[in-house]
Amino acid sequence: MSLFTRKKQEPGWAAMQFTSEGVSLVHVRQVMDGRPLVTLCVASPASAVDVPVLEKLLKEHRLNRYKCSFLLNSGEYQMLVVDAPNVPAAEMKTAVRWRIKDMLDFAVDGAMVDVLDIPADKNAQSRNRSIFAVAAPSAAIKKCVVDFDAAKLPVSVIDIPELAQRNIATLLEDKGRGMALLSFDESGGLLTFTFEGELYSSRHIDVSLSQLNQSDSEQRQRHFDRITLELQRSMDHFERQFAFITISKLMLAALPEAVNLEAYLSSNLYIPVATLSLDDIFDFSRLPGASPDIRQHCFYALGAALRDESV
Repeated sequence: MSLFTRKKQEPGWAAMQFTSEGVSLVHVRQVMDGRPLVTLCVASPASAVDVPVLEKLLKEHRLNRYKCSFLLNSGEYQMLVVDAPNVPAAEMKTAVRWRIKDMLDFAVDGAMVDVLDIPADKNAQSRNRSIFAVAAPSAAIKKCVVDFDAAKLPVSVIDIPELAQRNIATLLEDKGRGMALLSFDESGGLLTFTFEGELYSSRHIDVSLSQLNQSDSEQRQRHFDRITLELQRSMDHFERQFAFITISKLMLAALPEAVNLEAYLSSNLYIPVATLSLDDIFDFSRLPGASPDIRQHCFYALGAALRDESV
């Protein structure tokens, strides 16, 4: 959801996300023939956007040096899959707004709407194509914009976790194959399916990180069973809908060691399962003090900061 554009500053993107666990703030710079370089990766105990917090972040980290993006949280927007209206590109958002008006939990007249293509099979005959429609209440977006402007913090783009996770998945894909990536935070699990750097499908799993991390083994087992069932259903649906894509693996964002979800899924799914290491994706050499916990807390922000430099 592009809001407004600022002049180009230092290379790379800064990205931030406010959650109940605190604010995540990162800066990532793309490197030719190397891992993306992380020059900022911090987590602070602020759970809501307000001007004093933004001013403090701006001053401490000199954020006016960068192009900045801001991540919405699950529950602050809706992401729907709809048939693409047969209209010129310039009229697409207006047509989609009309199409989704009865699907939203809030009035479409008070919504900000954007669209994202779902690529079709290049080798198949022309058919109706689908798109993602992303909608968020305009009042909430406008409040964020007003607060950022009041703090004189240069925010260029509002982003969502699905696209941030897609950016990370792009660096993990096997050539010519699709992949699934599953992450967890306090809002639940996020499952994405990507292929050749494009997002094809996403699903929210209603199991939070704290539920996975609880000590009661019986309850944890129930959560594992639920996650496994959701994964099996999602993969079956994906294979039917996108038969031209072969999913080669399921990657997990890092979880507390005691959770051991990888071993359980490996024994219950038909595709390889592995836990990704952010150190294999990003270069943290400039930030020796950024602990694994902080890096994982900033998972979505790191993905959002992988945004195309030219945007």
